[in-house]
Amino acid sequence: MPTATFRSAFVPHDLDAPVTGAPAGPLAGLTVAVKDMYDIAGAPTGGGSPDWLAAHPPAATHAAVVAKLLAAGATIMGKTVCDEFFFSVTGANAHYGTPVNPRAAGRMPGGSSAGSASAAASGTCDVAIGSDTGGSVRIPAAFCGLYGLRPTHGRIDMTGAMAMAPSFDVGGWMAATPGVFRAVGPVLLGGRAVPTGIDKAIVLDDAFAEADPDIAALLRQAIAAMADRLPPIVPGAIAPDGFDPWREAFRIVQGREVWQVYGGFIESRQPRLGPGVRDRMAFAATVSEEDAAEAYAVKRRAAEWIEGVAQPGTVLVLPTAPCIAPMTDASGEGLESFRVRVMRLTCIAGMGGLPQLTVPVGTIAGCPVGLSFIGWAGGDEALLDLAVRLAPFMGAVG
Repeated sequence: MPTATFRSAFVPHDLDAPVTGAPAGPLAGLTVAVKDMYDIAGAPTGGGSPDWLAAHPPAATHAAVVAKLLAAGATIMGKTVCDEFFFSVTGANAHYGTPVNPRAAGRMPGGSSAGSASAAASGTCDVAIGSDTGGSVRIPAAFCGLYGLRPTHGRIDMTGAMAMAPSFDVGGWMAATPGVFRAVGPVLLGGRAVPTGIDKAIVLDDAFAEADPDIAALLRQAIAAMADRLPPIVPGAIAPDGFDPWREAFRIVQGREVWQVYGGFIESRQPRLGPGVRDRMAFAATVSEEDAAEAYAVKRRAAEWIEGVAQPGTVLVLPTAPCIAPMTDASGEGLESFRVRVMRLTCIAGMGGLPQLTVPVGTIAGCPVGLSFIGWAGGDEALLDLAVRLAPFMGAVG
């Protein structure tokens, strides 16, 4: 385990010692790294912001996710770096630095669950806990060559976790191996499961058109290789008017809700905000009630449409990200373009509140590439089973 990778993945205010779980359970013997948004009793929670960290006392109790992991026998080994207030998908944090991407030297790990992905990809932990609002599990999992799940909205108990935009926020996790990845599901997933087999896979041609040509070609090659392990594959599309109306509505709703959560703190405490995050918070402060109402209406219509396509038994197949991980020294303008492109893809599951699995199918220029499957509401377990079924093909192309 490279020392630099270990140090870059974990926050300076990390745990004094690992927190050991129950002596037996489905996760006994496994180590878990936890994004610094989940409370761990006796430890501070910072959400990527030193000023938020300084303004709040250590947690009195464990977050629900942490308590469930410990009860299942896991050992919590540390708290990981995340993007400031979770408001980015790059993994760069102006205060704590950018966690190393162990699978793509010199490139960003993806965010906002950056340290968690870095820890899992380096072998520092068996399981990494993150959260996903606009891609914060899916993108770092794809960029770091991991399995990752954004669950159905509401299926993970977020008590004791910092919020971002509650209409979209979900917990999630990543792992390097499919068996361990699958084992976390029964521990963390609550709510209503809708168990059924997968009988159709719709390849979203409009989503593939958003990806770089080499990404799209590699992923279509992977789909062809997996054909015997997949249900009947049919072409299709998901966004009748293109992705930008959904992406913009997502941006407005997210901005409105982020400001509702953190606006008071930002106005009263004037925390230091890093580049990009500062601009997005400034935008969030301007979102009016009228703008938000219109965006919520778009969100409702989009959810109805997306759920109408992703019926029980159907999965939607798409690139997890439109490109490989950006270089760590990418320009601000380049990163903003990257963010827009990413959100066109990640907003689908976000707007629909649906589960999305990403799997590490191969590489381009030595950089991991992820393929995604969006399932139906409550179809999380079917996606986890699919990850195990497709495991023999992972990393086989590129």
